[in-house]
Amino acid sequence: QVQLVESGGGLVQAGGSLRLYCAVAGRTINTLAMAWFRQAPGKEREFVAAMSWNGDSTYYTEFVKGRFIISRDNAKNTAYLQMDSLKPEDTAVYYCAGDRWGSGLRLQSREEYDYWGQGTQVTVSS
Repeated sequence: QVQLVESGGGLVQAGGSLRLYCAVAGRTINTLAMAWFRQAPGKEREFVAAMSWNGDSTYYTEFVKGRFIISRDNAKNTAYLQMDSLKPEDTAVYYCAGDRWGSGLRLQSREEYDYWGQGTQVTVSS
């Protein structure tokens, strides 16, 4: 059974930084495309960032380009989302997702993913 567990969320002032963690259990992370999605109150879950299964490609929504970086550590079986220059509109629950052998632009679609974490709250105050 594959499990994804997020951590690292919290409350931060605008302009600050947070690093989110997604620990993967039950499957080696280098067989998974990894992604981060977020969902703000009253809104649909939206794509934030993704990395292909082999780590060769990354994808970002326009709203976070230049501010967020997705990465992973194969030895720790963990994916990360480094978030800098945070804005109040980044406030949401952030979800980690995994897709077996995933690659390409379809990684921006939440329907692509096989595994999901429970989410971690990120709140950015103005």
